[in-house]
Amino acid sequence: MTRAFAFVTFSILIILVFLSLLASQPIGLMQTANISGADTAWILTSTALVLIMTPGLAFFYGGMVSKKNVLSTMLQSFICMAVISIVWVFVGFSLAFGDSIYGLIGNPTTFFMMNHVIDGAPWKLAPTIPLILFAFYQLKFAIITPALITGSFAERIKFKSYLLFIVLFCILIYCPLAHATWHPDGLLAKAGILDFAGGVVVHMSAGLAALTSAIYLKSRSESVHNPARITYVLLGTGLLWFGWLGFNAGSALHADTIAAIAIATTTTASAAAAFTWIIFDSIRGRKPSAMGTCIGAVVGLVAITPAAGYVSIPHSFIIGVVASIVSNMMVEWRTKTSIDDTLDVFPCHGVGGMVGMMLTGVFASNHVNPGITTNGLFFGETKLFLVHSIAMLGVSAFVIIGTYLLLRLTNFIIPLRVSLEEERDGLDVTQHAEKL
Repeated sequence: MTRAFAFVTFSILIILVFLSLLASQPIGLMQTANISGADTAWILTSTALVLIMTPGLAFFYGGMVSKKNVLSTMLQSFICMAVISIVWVFVGFSLAFGDSIYGLIGNPTTFFMMNHVIDGAPWKLAPTIPLILFAFYQLKFAIITPALITGSFAERIKFKSYLLFIVLFCILIYCPLAHATWHPDGLLAKAGILDFAGGVVVHMSAGLAALTSAIYLKSRSESVHNPARITYVLLGTGLLWFGWLGFNAGSALHADTIAAIAIATTTTASAAAAFTWIIFDSIRGRKPSAMGTCIGAVVGLVAITPAAGYVSIPHSFIIGVVASIVSNMMVEWRTKTSIDDTLDVFPCHGVGGMVGMMLTGVFASNHVNPGITTNGLFFGETKLFLVHSIAMLGVSAFVIIGTYLLLRLTNFIIPLRVSLEEERDGLDVTQHAEKL
């Protein structure tokens, strides 16, 4: 990191410190009238579970890249826990969950610098947990989303450019999508979209941004490499699967039957997808592999995310199988193109999220979740499926165009690509002066 960039960044931090002092207000009495101890305990636990997913992702991605890029790839995930947390505290939570502006984005002044959060009334869709807990539970989703994108441009992006990109992505892509989908007055929410835990907000946005980034940054000079540590991939998968139970079941926002259903459907879909992946590989003449098992498990976790609290366990099994086969075929297709999506983020997260979103429109049932009013296509109703189809096209266009513009802006301010020499030497040494 150059001294000029470090100086500018440090100056911004100092400014934020002074803004924090100026913006701080006296804290009133916390509103606790309807707070449930059980719900609060479960979401506290889920918050920790979701956070562990980002280090899990670091191991998952770090084990897949070449040895000279392991640390840089892992750090790209870890740094999100610092940078995105700062963005979220200052303005991100307001943009995502503040007072709605035409259903597109939240008012940045609603919770600016987390004012009126400690003593604020609980979020209207989570009335039994403190607002501050809801805010920091949602932060963990904001953290992992840009981290997911890193697998698409691994081994060729400058660290300082990456820092700027994830800040812009969080503010201009993630927060508007979170608001439109999860705020009661959001555009997609009012249209009837069902996204239980982030199939659209997290995985589709990250996967489509990954595809755009891979195309924009072009191919690596050395497109073939041997994974550095498959044991890291196994460890990362275990942490992801463990944390994903809080990711999905915590999104019930209560310690109740819906949370239990989400745990069951999440486990079933991931197991089905992991086993399907290696069976499908075997049918095509490949040996069942640890890497394939791990990728399949994550695809199942991705696909069930939008549907976790809306579908039955048998339907979650179908979602896992279908997503695994479709993503496996997309990985195969991607390898025959010139698109260098280093770790196949789009075929796994983007396509997995799309499959999950569409199958939510097929299998969602108010017998599973009485809170929804429209059933899926499987039950003879077409509205939900049509709404999801239209939303998928709209969200795809928004993320692809928005990410492209952010990449161009970032590249204009700080060039994105490392030099050919730096790429050959590896990002661990050239970007961080460290070795595995």
